[in-house]
Amino acid sequence: MIQRIDLRGRELSRTELLGVLPRPELGVDEAVEAVTSILSAVRARGATALRDLAEKLDGVRPEHLRVPATTIAEALETLDPDVRAGLVEAIRRVRAVHAAQVPAEHSTELAEGAVVRQRWIPVQRVGLYVPGGRAVYPSSVIMNVVAAQEAGVESLAVASPPQKDFGGLPHPTILAACALLGVDEVYAVGGAQAVGMFAYGAVGTEPQDGPMLCEPVDVVTGPGNVYVTAAKRLVRGVVGIDAEAGPTEIAVLADDTADPGHVALDLISQAEHDPLAASVLVTPSVELAGAVEARLSDFVGATKHVERVVQALGGAQSAVVLVDDLEQGLTVVDAYGAEHLEIQTADAAALAERVRSAGAIFVGPWSPVSLGDYMAGSNHVLPTGGSAHFSSGLGVHAYLKSVQVIEYTREALAELTDRIVAVANDEDLPAHGEAVRGRF
Repeated sequence: MIQRIDLRGRELSRTELLGVLPRPELGVDEAVEAVTSILSAVRARGATALRDLAEKLDGVRPEHLRVPATTIAEALETLDPDVRAGLVEAIRRVRAVHAAQVPAEHSTELAEGAVVRQRWIPVQRVGLYVPGGRAVYPSSVIMNVVAAQEAGVESLAVASPPQKDFGGLPHPTILAACALLGVDEVYAVGGAQAVGMFAYGAVGTEPQDGPMLCEPVDVVTGPGNVYVTAAKRLVRGVVGIDAEAGPTEIAVLADDTADPGHVALDLISQAEHDPLAASVLVTPSVELAGAVEARLSDFVGATKHVERVVQALGGAQSAVVLVDDLEQGLTVVDAYGAEHLEIQTADAAALAERVRSAGAIFVGPWSPVSLGDYMAGSNHVLPTGGSAHFSSGLGVHAYLKSVQVIEYTREALAELTDRIVAVANDEDLPAHGEAVRGRF
């Protein structure tokens, strides 16, 4: 069901490790050509293009591209009480964690009258994408919206694909989550076309659209399929983005103290997202590897999305990786740079402190990835495909700009005049120096 990769007795360079570790074939480059035409259509034809694309790609032509406020309110009124309680608790925990992320402004006095202040300014408007393909993700509404709200963003818009079963509107639970968070600007627009709408804005073409259906945003965030990823790549520079997120992935670093049932269940939990989802176990224990493989065989047949799970676990992106010891295991998971990294070892906390590349780290047997997906308080929009080597998970920082404010007195500038002139002349930019000396 799942391949084995044996790295025991092999001393591999980082380049060699990256060559042997499993990864899915994303096909982002191939998707760019199709997405380019979608973005062009949205930019040129606004709401008409959005309706045409929904009819073609989602099987429904939405009457209301912007969801009416009454519909959002009704979705909350009819929400299952247990689901509502779960979402409320998730919001509380995620808000507490993200409120603590807001960086403090500070001021540095370099000399008398020479001050540089560091300010953090939220962007004015953001577009938040929530997928709606194989599953329903009210949790992604929470992760996107709460982070933006705690950053201080004033204008938030959410887009999620129109659903044929719900009259061309997003899933009611998506709408209910928006209502819980006080978001009333919600669009029934999915895929690359949603990214295009956010980046370029969209002119209305029907009376219910108004003259301007959607104003352009400053930043687009949120997970999505390969077409969403390709669209974010193409509009980057027009707007900011969080990351090019691909299919989900889990890596588990475990020794013989781990419960093979726990490990198997966690691998399956991520495999049910997508046939391209990656599930990787890294262990020095051949016994644990065998036990986990046996549990996978036991559990997979009983899971709801068995076909999807079998494809994911049997794909080239999933594997059981055997290593000599946990030291080599740590090297392997750092090279892999997983979106989600679980550490289930005797010294899990100590190992976690040494990890350099992971979207989020789950320490010990009682911190499964599923906890982080919903109610740990952490954000589940995380870097994939090895981008954890240079990217962070979604947080308030995605919506903040760092701005330096420089304020010098006459005396403080005079003290530096000769030195500024000397450096400016050395760079053959004498007008720079003259702009300072001329003040005196």
